[in-house]
Amino acid sequence: MIEKSISHLRNAILVLLLIIVIGTSGFMIIEGWNITDALYMTIITITTTGFEEVHPLSPHGELFTLVLVVASFGTVIYIGGTGVQILIESKFFRRKKMLKKIERLENHYIVCGFGRMGSHICQELREENADFVVIENNEENFPKLEKLGYLHDTGDASQDAALLRTGITKAKGLVAVLSSDAENVFTTLSAKSLNPKIFVVARAIDYSTEPKLLKAGADRVVKPYELGGHRMAEILLRPGVLDFIEVVAGKKTVDLRMEEITVRKNSKMHKKTLAELPLRTDLNVIVVAIQNEEKGIFVYNPKSDTVVDEGNKLIAIGERSSLDKMKEL
Repeated sequence: MIEKSISHLRNAILVLLLIIVIGTSGFMIIEGWNITDALYMTIITITTTGFEEVHPLSPHGELFTLVLVVASFGTVIYIGGTGVQILIESKFFRRKKMLKKIERLENHYIVCGFGRMGSHICQELREENADFVVIENNEENFPKLEKLGYLHDTGDASQDAALLRTGITKAKGLVAVLSSDAENVFTTLSAKSLNPKIFVVARAIDYSTEPKLLKAGADRVVKPYELGGHRMAEILLRPGVLDFIEVVAGKKTVDLRMEEITVRKNSKMHKKTLAELPLRTDLNVIVVAIQNEEKGIFVYNPKSDTVVDEGNKLIAIGERSSLDKMKEL
């Protein structure tokens, strides 16, 4: 549809250029003017600027000018209308294309709110090459979302319609960082009602909101002021430990990461001990903990004879490339 409009615009511009050539040639032939005066008269006639003629017009020149005005005016109006149509169609086309991409998402993340915290979360997700979509209804943030190329929905995250449009039933996780605690509670409640298995992380600005978010179904509740205060105290008391955490969190130039890897069904790791796996020998990866959520067991610093089962979550430290190879197992 938009290609057809562009084709029409291109043809109309060619017609306008042809009118300019005909107009310039006409004034040169009819009035005997030089090319500069003829082109000037043609342009002010087409644009209807209303300047005086460079030279008095003959009766034939006046008739020619009248025809030129009628022909060029219709062409200019058509070009303007087609240009506006292309702008509308291109915006509609981009939106439709983005909605199709959102529909195809699976095991993705939904970020509710694109404020200061939400923008940082999206940046982290992009750096990890994770699929995500943003729900944001503040018009001031729309240009930024467009510029960054994030998939987004302009609805209300606390409403089922917006969550369904962003694929809540197929999503892996959701983070609620909206401007108020009430919105975060409603969003969490709506998300869990539509997809009880989704992992929800919600922000609590007020301390009294945490139990409400947990009752609404949030799997984790983050209190920014408490988290920030704890982090600052850790930096003050144990700066070396925090430097190492910054490294494994990917905030330093050293290629060292901490990753959570779930052992899937039919994995090559299943029913094998850590010693039998090529984690330390070939990949130089350290498994610092194994979590079995079904049994509620969390084993820190597992021994070499620890057996790995399907469904276990391995918390490992290593280089990014090595961790990617470990995921392939």
